[in-house]
Amino acid sequence: MILLNHQQIASKVTRLAMEILERNTDETELFIIGINKRGMELARRLLEDLRTISDAPFHLRQLTISQATPLEPGPVLEGELGELTGKAVLLVDDVANTGRTLFYALKPLTGILPSKIEVAVLVDRRHKTWPVYVTYRGMDLSTTMGDNVLVNFGEDGNFAVLE
Repeated sequence: MILLNHQQIASKVTRLAMEILERNTDETELFIIGINKRGMELARRLLEDLRTISDAPFHLRQLTISQATPLEPGPVLEGELGELTGKAVLLVDDVANTGRTLFYALKPLTGILPSKIEVAVLVDRRHKTWPVYVTYRGMDLSTTMGDNVLVNFGEDGNFAVLE
C-alpha cells in the first residue's frame, strides 16, 4: 500500500523545512544529522529546502549506526563533535518506529552540551517503546507492530509504502 508518492514526499519535506526554520529562528546555526542512508537522504532534502528559504548557516553531518547491534561498534558521527557544543542539533531519520535507533543515535551527543536536540522523521509510527520524542513528522501512522514502513529515495522514484 502506497503511503506517500513522489510529490507528497516533496511537499512533506518542504513543510518540514518551514516548520524547522520557524522553530529555530533564534539559533545562530543548525547542525542537521542524517541517520544512516535514508535518514541522510531526507536530511539532504531538508537542507536543500532550508537553503531556498533562508541563508542561515546550516551544517550537514552523517551518523552511522548498526540497526542490529547499535552499540557495536557504536554510532559513528562524522565531523568534529565539539562543533556542536552550544548549537541546535536536528536528528533526521526516515521512519520512527519504537524509537530505538533514535535513542542510540543520541549516544555521541552525550559528551557535549548542544543548545537543543530535535528530531525530524518522514513517517512517525507511534510505537514508541524507547523514550524519544519526535519533534517534526511528515506523517503520523498507526499500524500494527507486524507492519513495515519502507521509504525509498531512488532512481525508480521516491515513495513510502506499508508492507
